[in-house]
Amino acid sequence: MNEMLINSAYFGFIITIIIYYLSVQIKNKTKISLLNPLLLTTIIIVAILLLCNIKYDTYNNGAKYISYFLTPTTVCLAIPLYKKVKILKKNIIAIISGIISGVVANAVVIVVLVKIFGMSNEIGASLLPKSITAPIAIGVADELGGLSSITVFAVILSGIIGAVIAPTIFKILKIKDEVSQGLACGTAAHGSGTTTALELGEVQGAISGLAISITGLITTVVAPIVNNMFFG
Repeated sequence: MNEMLINSAYFGFIITIIIYYLSVQIKNKTKISLLNPLLLTTIIIVAILLLCNIKYDTYNNGAKYISYFLTPTTVCLAIPLYKKVKILKKNIIAIISGIISGVVANAVVIVVLVKIFGMSNEIGASLLPKSITAPIAIGVADELGGLSSITVFAVILSGIIGAVIAPTIFKILKIKDEVSQGLACGTAAHGSGTTTALELGEVQGAISGLAISITGLITTVVAPIVNNMFFG
């Protein structure tokens, strides 16, 4: 691959956009849930970096600019939520209860797995905020004394897995309620899950976007309590 192109400040940005676009086309044509665009893009980019012996820092020199769009994109999720505000008001108790249950369940699973596999308290603190959006998760992990690098990896992995398996889980468990689907995606898989929720429908996308924010807020309260009880 042309060295001048690779070292360009826009190489990572352009190649990511192109591969993601192609991945979306593949998903739309095949309709296979496992061919999630985010998952495909990640696999293809990693393969390109390894095969072409391109350093991650070189790739990220341009790809980092994509991160700048995360904040405005998250804000844009308020648009479908505003359109579905009647549904939000009608199901507010169920929504809040569902999100709290999701946050508590996440904490319980992390504590159990850390104890079973004999992982350190530092790892436990790093994994507690895995189901919230990365910027908040990093702040929570730092406050708890965790490793932000592990937290970021866990956040990305949980997001991708959640986005990929969500449609299949809904089919297996026969979960057809739009609000329930949105809550599951947003609470368990944050932004990545919300992309899947938006594919399922506007209601799912709106509720999932709301779940991201509330899950983040509740986790900032629950995570320190759990950390002090089991990892402190």
